[in-house]
This record gives sequence, C-alpha cells and structure tokens, in this order.
Amino acid sequence: MASPRLETYCCPNRDAATQLVMNFQPQVFCGVCIGSASISLLLTILQLLPKKGQSPRKMPKASSSSTILLLISICDILGGLGMIFRSSVWLGFPGFIANISVSNGTDVWPSAFCVGSAMWIQLLYSAGFWWLFCYAVDSYLVVRRSAGLSTIVLYHMMTWGLAVMLCVEGIALLYYPSLSSCENGLEHAIPHYITTYAPLLLVLVANPILFRRTVSAVASLLKGRQGIYTENERRLGTEIQMRFFKIMLVFVICWSSNIINETLLFYLELQPDINEMPLKNLRSAALITWIIMGVLNPMQGFLFTLAFYGWTGWRVDLKWRKREIPWESMSSSTVGENAYPSPVNYQSNIHDSKKISTTDSQQTDEAISILSEANTSSDERLTRSSPIYQGW
Repeated sequence: MASPRLETYCCPNRDAATQLVMNFQPQVFCGVCIGSASISLLLTILQLLPKKGQSPRKMPKASSSSTILLLISICDILGGLGMIFRSSVWLGFPGFIANISVSNGTDVWPSAFCVGSAMWIQLLYSAGFWWLFCYAVDSYLVVRRSAGLSTIVLYHMMTWGLAVMLCVEGIALLYYPSLSSCENGLEHAIPHYITTYAPLLLVLVANPILFRRTVSAVASLLKGRQGIYTENERRLGTEIQMRFFKIMLVFVICWSSNIINETLLFYLELQPDINEMPLKNLRSAALITWIIMGVLNPMQGFLFTLAFYGWTGWRVDLKWRKREIPWESMSSSTVGENAYPSPVNYQSNIHDSKKISTTDSQQTDEAISILSEANTSSDERLTRSSPIYQGW
C-alpha cells in the first residue's frame, strides 16, 4: 500500500503511532499486500492485452485522453510491482528489516532499501494521481476544442516534474539533517505528509468539478449539433457521465481509507500515551483501516481498467500483429493538423457515409467520440444510432 508511514518507519526514532501500525501483524499485512497487488497486477495486464475475436485492423493513433489512461495503468502496474518486491523482502528476510537503524552506523543497506522502496511506491502512485488530474483537465479541454496530442508533452512535464519534486522535497524534509534525527518532531513529518497527500486531495476536490463542467459542455455540444436533444443524445451524455462517476468512485473507494487512517494516527500522535484504555477503539480503528489500505490501494489498477474500458474478457491473443488494443480506440482524422481522432468502431463506415458539411460540426463529433471511446460494447450501440455520428 502507499502511505507516508512507509517512509517514517525508516527512521530509527519513529513515532509511537507509526510503530503501532507497522508492528501490527507484519507478516499478515505483507501477505495481504502481496496478494492484493499480485491479483491486481495480473488482472490489469489481462485487461490491457489484445483479445481474440477482435478484427485485425491497422493500429490507430492514440488520442491524448487514451494515452493518459494508459499511463495511469502503467503507474499502477509499476507501483504494484514495488509493493510486491518490498513486502516480499520483508517476509523473506525479517532479520534484514530488523536492522533498520542508522544510529549504530554499522549497516546502511536496510535503511537504503527501506527509503528506496518507499520512495518508489510513493512516486509512482503520486504520478498516477497527477495523470488522473490531467485526464480531467484534458477531457474538459477536448470538449472546448483546446486540447490535442500536442498537449501530452505539457502533461508529461507537469506530472513527472511535480511528482518528483514533491517526493524529493518531502523525503528531504523528513530525513533532514539525517535519518538518525528524522521524526524528532512534527516539523519533520508534516511537510512530508502534505507533499504526499496534496495530489490525492487535488483529485478528490478538482476532478469532480472538472468532470461536472465537462458533462455540461457535452450536453451543450449535443444540443448544438442538431439543434435538438433527442433520447440518443441524452443516453450518450449519460454514458459519459457514468464513466466519470465510475472513475471517481474507484478513486474514493481505494483511497478514502488512507485519509481516515492518517487522521486517526495523527490524533493518536498528539496524545501523551496512545496505549491508554480510552483510546482503545481509536487504536482498533486505525489498525483495521491499515489492513484495508493494504487491500484497496493495490487494487486501484484493476478497478480503474474496469472504469476505463469495462471488462475486456479472458481470451487473450498473444500473436504479434498490428491490431486494435483496448486503450487505443481512435483513428486519425483528416480534417486538419489539430483535428481529433475519430472512433475506430466507425472507421469501416467512413467512406460509405456522407461528409460533414462544416469543420465545426466534425470537430464536435470528434470531441464527443474521444470522451466515449472506452467501453466499445455499450458506446457502439449508442453512438451508431445517434445523429451525432450520422455524418460519418
């Protein structure tokens, strides 16, 4: 799981609240993390692999939104691998982990492993949070016709730059001036927790606002395209709204336990003695949410693929050939240099359909198609019957 407590545990003079959760059934906790991360990793890869029965087509050029979705999945996969590696070492070499202490200065490798593995997990999941924020921004800009594949470079700079900067800054402040003196006061820990949870809170606050504005803009585009708002347009708008809702639902389910757990542990840290009887229920709640974090945090990768693409099936096709893959369901449009891709589902019908009369109406269709590109099983039925796509 991804928690700033992983970094604070590397301090030899760690606080009592961190000691409480990290020493609670460590073998069981590491086993839970390995199991959850392994299942999520396998199912996520299964979701992304090409499936049998898909018609072999020329691999299309991805849109910026589909590229962002793929990068979110990659961050989850790499973060899950970090959890599996870290928990496996903790289970396989308990004596090695027991030497996490820099005060004696005899062996720095346990502390180096502790800090390095914790930073890897935090960096990848933090980058995933920033990419999810970029997806909300890109969805809104696509509808406003202000985004394209060229903006992906800016997203890369913002996501990786901010993720690395915040991670390094938080770790540096936590371990300043050295590991042996970290956690000597909240002035070391608080900046580290802020830099860890800032992107998470940003997604919780900003993404629903951006998604809501995007849905409103989609409704305006659908009405303006034909001058009417039919049942098909309404169903297409509902599909896009449900897709955004599923994304936020997965995020809240996977990370709300972290916020609850951190709140409880901070409250316990402020108490003179966390082992007092009146605090028993709080200690139990903190330990329960700690185990829940170990289950839900790694599962984000698989649950996100369900929200992005739906269930893609079990029949994997590993033959090497150019074919459509789940995260690239758009083909390049020929409107102009900054035009958006058109849906692959209708690529075979493009030459048989009437041409759209104006560039503005075609860009409107393409903007809507990018937002509804994921679930081909449901979106295909909606968009084929919608007047939005009768011009293709």
